[in-house]
Amino acid sequence: MLKDWLLESKYTVVFTGAGMSTESGLPDFRSNKGLWKKKDPSKIASTAALNENVQEFIEFYRERVLGVKEYKPHKGHYILADWEKRGILKSIITQNVDGFHQNAGSKKVAELHGTLQKLHCQQCGKEYSSEEYVNQSYYCECGGVLRPSIVLFGELLPELAFQLALEETNKADLFLVLGSSLTVTPANQFPLIAKQNGAKLVIVNMEPTDFDYYADEVIHNKPIGELLEELNVFV
Repeated sequence: MLKDWLLESKYTVVFTGAGMSTESGLPDFRSNKGLWKKKDPSKIASTAALNENVQEFIEFYRERVLGVKEYKPHKGHYILADWEKRGILKSIITQNVDGFHQNAGSKKVAELHGTLQKLHCQQCGKEYSSEEYVNQSYYCECGGVLRPSIVLFGELLPELAFQLALEETNKADLFLVLGSSLTVTPANQFPLIAKQNGAKLVIVNMEPTDFDYYADEVIHNKPIGELLEELNVFV
């Protein structure tokens, strides 16, 4: 079914979650071995932590920045980038903060939770490369703390990314979820919005999600890269 819908679709939008990144080797957050089993997010990944516990905040995110630099996009990322180039795929909405979609060549990407590839000053907003953290440089020339350009607990989603995601979701006639458990709001509302607008909804995730009931097709226990490779033969 998915193969046929992909061939027939005039406007395919892909939504990616942690499962897309873990196939590159990156650890996730919510599984039994995930990062949040070791750290309390409210104490380490929140605006409160940034304001009150700066040293631990910086140490944690420096590790994450270095971790992202250890890994690379996998074949699935490159296939999606190629599909965009060929007009098969219109855009990507992602919950991931590793920047792998852009590294693989994707252009139209709504990063709902921001990116670890950039930093900005908490005080003046000036942007920096994440290389500053690699080089153990943590302060802006204005004296403000440099922080990753990601959404922390207690912050709203970035408005431009949210608007782009909403526009693309509303245009979709095929909405393909890849590797998301769909447990995080408000990001998990996009598949439902697409479905309500008449799009075909396909969910690809290792484990069942609470949204499988709404999907037109559900694929479990299948690596995303492998699935995309199989589909790539036909498109």
